[in-house]
Amino acid sequence: MSDRIIGVDVGGTKIAAAALDAGDLQDPVVVPTDTSSTEVFIDQLEDVVRTVGDASAVGIAVPSVVDWQTGTARFSVNIPLAGVPLREVLGERLGVPVYVDNDATCAALAEAHSDPDHIPDVLVMLTLGTGVGGGIVLGGQTFRGATGGAAELGHIIIAADVSKGAPEGSDIWPKPDSLEGVADGDALTALATQHGLQNGKAAVAAAQEGRPEGVEVLRIYAERVGVGIANLMNIFDPDEVVLGGGVSAAGELVRGPAEEVARRLALPGIGTKARIRLARYGNDAGTRGAALMAQQELALDLERSPDTA
Repeated sequence: MSDRIIGVDVGGTKIAAAALDAGDLQDPVVVPTDTSSTEVFIDQLEDVVRTVGDASAVGIAVPSVVDWQTGTARFSVNIPLAGVPLREVLGERLGVPVYVDNDATCAALAEAHSDPDHIPDVLVMLTLGTGVGGGIVLGGQTFRGATGGAAELGHIIIAADVSKGAPEGSDIWPKPDSLEGVADGDALTALATQHGLQNGKAAVAAAQEGRPEGVEVLRIYAERVGVGIANLMNIFDPDEVVLGGGVSAAGELVRGPAEEVARRLALPGIGTKARIRLARYGNDAGTRGAALMAQQELALDLERSPDTA
């Protein structure tokens, strides 16, 4: 059986697919995402994988809450996948094992294995972009929770006023008081416009140029992220907290203030080993992580049923 694994990173605007061969990630095939219908979207996934070539397994990273056993998206953002048993459907079409997981979870797995000689016992990752995603890797293995949906770290509540009891529920997602609600792309843009800047990208550019309004926007944004990190440190006492996603491109302008707040708000004695760092793989994290995920799960399946090798 070939050691070549294909990883696919699915987003609302683009799909990237690349082969992981002997630990090396090949150049990706990137196409705009067609979300006009579920059938068209699945056809596109199949075409992208076939363009990359043959493989022993395929890993798919999706912006969805995934039922791990069936590879079905229980809740999906920006792509028409809700209720689709993608693992089964694509597996039948491609004729190889297909594994499906959350995109941030796959990115976290890639980061956990970015230094094979030093795999952290506990790694927690936040992906900061259009939304806020999260992943947890324990001893180099993905933590998925009881149903496979963990870990939606962007939806931890960090800003609720509970002086009169719990806030009223609603069908709005993300919740305004959640980490995603105060630190997603829309929240960053809102901060930017309040300071006379066009959007989040303009705020990052202004901050990198040293303009006070841009620096202030990123300080406020980063401190919001830092509140979330403090919660994660109190819960997991991790070796590493990794910041990825598009906003992490601002580098120390986000990481620095976020760490300062996290250290100040975390319980004394907690998180003393925690290293808060920027992601290493950038735009390749999703495809690499999806391939690593498929590689791990294929090996486990073959251990359970060696006669299928």
